[in-house]
Amino acid sequence: MDAYVEKDAVEMSDDGRRPPEDPPAHGRDHLEESPATPSESPDRPDAPSEAPDAPGAPSGTTGAPSGTEGAGAGIMALSLPYQVVAAVALAVVGVFACVHLAMVFLHVAPSNTLTKRHGEAVSDWIYPEFEQNWKLFAPNPLQANISVEVRAELAGADGGRRTTGWIDLTAQDIEAIRHNPMPSHAQQNQLRRAVDFYLNTHDDDNRSNGSRGSFSEQYIRRIAMFRLEALEGPDGRTLGPDVRRIQLRTVSRTVPAARWSTERTRTTPSYRDLPWWTITEADRSAGAVTSRTEAGR
Repeated sequence: MDAYVEKDAVEMSDDGRRPPEDPPAHGRDHLEESPATPSESPDRPDAPSEAPDAPGAPSGTTGAPSGTEGAGAGIMALSLPYQVVAAVALAVVGVFACVHLAMVFLHVAPSNTLTKRHGEAVSDWIYPEFEQNWKLFAPNPLQANISVEVRAELAGADGGRRTTGWIDLTAQDIEAIRHNPMPSHAQQNQLRRAVDFYLNTHDDDNRSNGSRGSFSEQYIRRIAMFRLEALEGPDGRTLGPDVRRIQLRTVSRTVPAARWSTERTRTTPSYRDLPWWTITEADRSAGAVTSRTEAGR
């Protein structure tokens, strides 16, 4: 009792008021029995604090180290042999692209020393797969619709010859392209480029002006034969086996001026007839059937 009286006397404030009593004993006991945190444990005075970093503190000051960066991506992620193969492939593609661009540039560029000296090599690289037909811009934009027509001289069963009417090959291409979301390259460009190839290698009298003239004749002749072999005659048989000679012509029709324009344009078509060509077996597609006249000889 005396101990408690002295404690009360000491804790009495100067103004005679008693300070608030301590929490209940069971609360104190509960606090005293709670386990100490690692930072307060007497057995682990040097234990690091596990509290998170304060806001604004630089990252990486606590916790596990971030470790090394991840492995390389792309080619570096491959093994050494595959890296070598990939590097060689990229180098080959790069060299091919540079050479191709240089050849196309020399082909479309005005005549110069390089094109005069290496013109044949440039032409061999460009034709026929990479032919350039730059007629969209000035000074020579296309202002006419050009169609290609063919007629054939057929051998009859009696040994006579007859000539078909003009067959519009361009109309066949247009019909194949119309309503086709993905027309083929042959349908769009094969016939047109073959005619351009022929016209560029021949003069107005159909005389070859270079070494590639005969090649252009063979090219357009075989395209025409390929089309004729797909057509049927009045008797239901294909025309191809009976064809002995063919002739092609170009028909140019000027695009009419707009209704609001005062420009006057010529509406009548102009024709350019190509010579008659005799068809050989080399001009026929593989597996073409021989005509009845040939079979009887």
